[in-house]
Amino acid sequence: MESAPLLEAASLTKRYGRVLALDSVTFTVGEGITGLLGPNGAGKSTAIKLFLGLLQPTGGAAQVMGAQPYHDVNARSLIGYMPEHDCLPTSVNASEFLTHMAQVSGLPPAQARTRAADTMRHVGLDEARYRSIGEYSTGMKQRVKLAQAIVHDPRLVLLDEPTAGLDPGGREEMLDLVKRTGRDFGISIVFSSHLMGEVERTCDNIIVLDGGRVTHQESVSSFTRSTDILAVDIDSRHVELVSALASRGIEAEREGNSILVSHEDGQHLPAIQDALIEAQAPLRRMGFRRRMLTEIFRDSPDGSDDAGN
Repeated sequence: MESAPLLEAASLTKRYGRVLALDSVTFTVGEGITGLLGPNGAGKSTAIKLFLGLLQPTGGAAQVMGAQPYHDVNARSLIGYMPEHDCLPTSVNASEFLTHMAQVSGLPPAQARTRAADTMRHVGLDEARYRSIGEYSTGMKQRVKLAQAIVHDPRLVLLDEPTAGLDPGGREEMLDLVKRTGRDFGISIVFSSHLMGEVERTCDNIIVLDGGRVTHQESVSSFTRSTDILAVDIDSRHVELVSALASRGIEAEREGNSILVSHEDGQHLPAIQDALIEAQAPLRRMGFRRRMLTEIFRDSPDGSDDAGN
């Protein structure tokens, strides 16, 4: 039996005056890590605030495990939230802050202290737990924000641009930490980002918002599955290989150092091998191309492609 969704948007609409931030969007979020992907201004943060109960919708409904958080305060205790912007107290240490946040969420003092200590070890702040947060680096502050979102052991956590402000190394560490949080703590995650590579690497499922509308909703593996386009990667003699393929009735086009050939049921493989020999093209790799998440916006630049809704 399929479990009920953790989050559900049903014709969810939010208007700020004349600005339509969300336009009757419908989607569900289940267990695992779900990427909420879209450019800045797509409606991601508005959707998160509606699920947190910080805003009321103009129309439709946002439900957290069957309850509407802007009407049912108890629904908010089931989720955690990592905001994008820096909003941490600077004069207290991480141990005090996380213990306080756990107690605010309803844990008794002794359990709150234990849970805070476990969470700090999980995010890699155990040795810095008694330093004031104001002395922390940007990366350490991001870890504190993640820790406070999960310290009360919610079923679901909403992460709003969790790699904001981090250098490439820090982003890689945060992405690994997000995946470990889902695996080790068993907490489902909504990962809001405008960076497609982060979502592709981290998430199981994807919801794409563009212009306040849902344009795609599916599993990442389903979207990035192999295509029937064979990519022939060579170091040189690209023109010669395309010509040799054309003489065999095979249409091909160049993309960077790859020659792309439509290749259904393996019917062209012997001819491609012969063409490589004739063109004297040094082969580096040959394999089926996978779709990339960047193609979501390349295929529908105006956001009008509703595939996957």
